[in-house]
Amino acid sequence: MELAVETKDLSKTYKRGRILALKALDLQVPMGSAFGLLGPNGAGKSTLVKTLLTIVRASGGSATLLGVDFRRPEARRKVGYLPEGHRFPGYLTGAGVCEYFGRLAGLRGAELATQIKEKLELVGMSEWADVKISRYSKGMAQRVGLAQAMLGNPKLIFLDEPTDGVDPLGRQEIREVIKRLCRQGSTIFLNSHLLSEVEQVCDRVAIMHHGRILRQGSVREIIDAVTGGQGLLQVRFRTSPLDAGARQAVERHGAFTPADDGFLVNLPGPQAVTPLIDALRAARTEIFSVEPQHANLEEAFIRLIQQQSDQGVGGTR
Repeated sequence: MELAVETKDLSKTYKRGRILALKALDLQVPMGSAFGLLGPNGAGKSTLVKTLLTIVRASGGSATLLGVDFRRPEARRKVGYLPEGHRFPGYLTGAGVCEYFGRLAGLRGAELATQIKEKLELVGMSEWADVKISRYSKGMAQRVGLAQAMLGNPKLIFLDEPTDGVDPLGRQEIREVIKRLCRQGSTIFLNSHLLSEVEQVCDRVAIMHHGRILRQGSVREIIDAVTGGQGLLQVRFRTSPLDAGARQAVERHGAFTPADDGFLVNLPGPQAVTPLIDALRAARTEIFSVEPQHANLEEAFIRLIQQQSDQGVGGTR
């Protein structure tokens, strides 16, 4: 499998106070994927990205970007970056920001002008291209930041909280941009606190806590591993109150939890739903709805972080 990012035992120690921000972590990001890095505040997500881009210096380990040692300047020639909490000079226009960063990316002349127009249109900022940044909302500035990160058509793009301050419609548009970039062959490395957003756009994710990678894999793999899916199907039945006969019928089909308006039951699979419905009807129970329950990435994330806290794992030193 060709990798866009690979780290081995990568670590970062801040000397003052001996804070170990990254703890010899290993990570693999496949080429052409949308990869989401998740973690609570202070987990080390931004530190990892800054380390990979040599904005801060690693104290140990190794890593490659697009197959090149991350310490070599050529490793970053096909890399785009949108940092969290970026600030552009207020006297520049949106087009001016893109021109500045486009020149840093090696673009000139007609090619630069074409890409500026193309990227600003892609993020919905064409009409504001000649307006100064000082007049932009936070969401508008974020869109321009995304546009500059795409200049030069980089093969690997790091996006740190790309939808911060963006309205719901704008978030949807940015998700579509990310999907389009992946279809065109770019790899997206996404840091975000919006877990539902990551679940919608990312092929693979990693969960980070106290400078360590706790889990990495596909969204489904992580959900199943953390929530203990084990092939069971959880179904919510909204019914009339269960009498003794109906309760026994449910217990014969699977472990269940009573609820105010019915119950939750763990069944071996979809094929077990119809027999349970038949049993409830035979017991004269009214059935109002049958709703399969699906664990999501947010639930898996919370459980995993709580497990680590309960075990006393992590901490800085």
